Amino acid sequence: MTASGIGDGEKGAAALWSIAASAMFLWPLVYRYFPGIQYYLAKYCHRLVSLVSPYIHITFPEFSGERMKRSDAYAAIESYLAASCTQSATKLKAELGKDSSSLTLSMDEHEEVTDDFRGARIWWTSVSRSPPQNSMSFYPQPDSRRYFRLIFHRRHRDLVVGSYLDHVLAAGREATFANRRRKLYTNNPSNNWYGYKKSVWSHVTFTHPSTFATMAMDPDKKKEIVADLEAFRSGKDFYAKIGKPWKRGYLLYGPPGTGKSTMIAAIANYLDYDIYDLELTSVKDNTELRKLFIETTGKSIIVIEDIDCSLDLTGERKKKKDDKEDDDKEGSSDGKPPVKPPGDNEKQSKVTLSGLLNFIDGLWSACGGERLIIFTTNYVEKLDPALIRRGRMDKHIEMSYCCFEAFKVLAANYLGIVDGEHRLFENVRVLIDEVKMTPADVAENLMPKSGDEMNASDRAMAVQTNLHL
Repeated sequence: MTASGIGDGEKGAAALWSIAASAMFLWPLVYRYFPGIQYYLAKYCHRLVSLVSPYIHITFPEFSGERMKRSDAYAAIESYLAASCTQSATKLKAELGKDSSSLTLSMDEHEEVTDDFRGARIWWTSVSRSPPQNSMSFYPQPDSRRYFRLIFHRRHRDLVVGSYLDHVLAAGREATFANRRRKLYTNNPSNNWYGYKKSVWSHVTFTHPSTFATMAMDPDKKKEIVADLEAFRSGKDFYAKIGKPWKRGYLLYGPPGTGKSTMIAAIANYLDYDIYDLELTSVKDNTELRKLFIETTGKSIIVIEDIDCSLDLTGERKKKKDDKEDDDKEGSSDGKPPVKPPGDNEKQSKVTLSGLLNFIDGLWSACGGERLIIFTTNYVEKLDPALIRRGRMDKHIEMSYCCFEAFKVLAANYLGIVDGEHRLFENVRVLIDEVKMTPADVAENLMPKSGDEMNASDRAMAVQTNLHL
C-alpha cells in the first residue's frame, strides 16, 4: 500500500510538472497570436481576488499628466510619511530636496509602514516600477515610476476617503512648508526670447536676519503689530465665516531711513512666509498683473515698495492724462504730431489704478489664501485715497523718526548696553525729542568703523553730537 501510494504521488507530481512545462512552452505562442489575453487574465484575476479579499487598494503615482508633472498629492504623502510613519520603517533614504533646508528621511522602495487613524489600521507601501520600453513621449520620462499604495479594510472606506486622506494631505503640506527654504521672489520682465516663455517669477533664498526684537521702534507699536499678525495667521475660519478672502493689506509710510524694508523682513521672519517683491514698472498690463498674482503661493507676502514712484497712481491721474492729450493735440510747430522713440509704447507699463485695485481686493484676490499685501511709501499724501482705504490697506503703520525707546534698542544691538544704563542716556533722551533723526542715521553713528574702532562711550557721544547738530 505504501509503495503503491508513493508511486501514485510521483505520477501526480510528474503530471503537474508536465502541465506546467507545456503551459510555459505554449504561453509565448498564445500571447503572440492573442495579445489581448494578458489584459483579460489580469482583469478577471483581479475580480476573483476582490471577491474574497476584504482589502481596498489606492495608488498614488509620483508623476501625472502628459508632461509628467510631479504630483502634489505624492509630495504631500511623502512628507507626511516621513514625519509620522518612518519610525517603524527599516529601509529609509535620505535626500536634500531642492527647496529643503535639511535632510529628509523617507521610505525606501518596497518598504511598508503602518498608520493608525481613529481605530483603523492602514498600510502604506512604496512601489517602484520600470516604465515600458516602447513608451513614446515628447517630454523626458523618469527612469522609474514610483507609487505609494494605500491598503485598508473595506469597512473603513468612508473613514479613509472622507477624513483620513484630507488629514494626510493637510499634515503633509504643513511638514513640507516647515522644512522648506524660504524664498525672495521678483517678477521677470515681460519679454520672451525666441518664443520661449520664462517663468513669471525668479527667486533667491531669503536670509534677511531682521526680527521684531532688533527693530528700532516703539515697543507698544511692535506689540500691536505682532498681535495683528497673530490674529491674521490664526484667522482662517474667521475670514471664511465673514465671507472675505484670507488676506490683509499693510501700508508702511514714513520718511526714508525709518525701517520700512526692515519691517517687511521682520514680518516675514515672524510668520515664516515667502516674499514676492513686485516691480510694477516691469509689468506690461493688467492681464499680466493677474497672472503674477495667480502664480504666488499661500503663506506669502506680496510687496510693492515705493508705490508712489512705481506708477502714476495718484489722485491727479485724470488731470495729467488730460494735460497729455492737450500736448498731443498741439503737436509740433509744423502741425505734425510729435515723434515718439521707437518701441516707447511697448516698454511703457499699461497697468492702471483700476487693475491694481482689482489685484488687491477684486475677484482675483480670492485665488489662494493666507497672503499679506504690503505697500510702502515715503509720501502717503500723494496716493489715491481709493488705493489706501480700509479694506484694501487694512492697517496703516507710520514708520516715524527715532524715539528714545527705539534708541535703547539700537544701543543694545550695537553697543551691548541693556536697560538704558549709560551716563549719556539722559542727554540723549532730552535731545532726541527735539531733533528728528531716523533710526538709520542713529545706527550709522553706532556702527563700529573699520580700522578706527570706538568704544561704547565714544559712539554714544557721536550720536549726541549729531543730535546737537
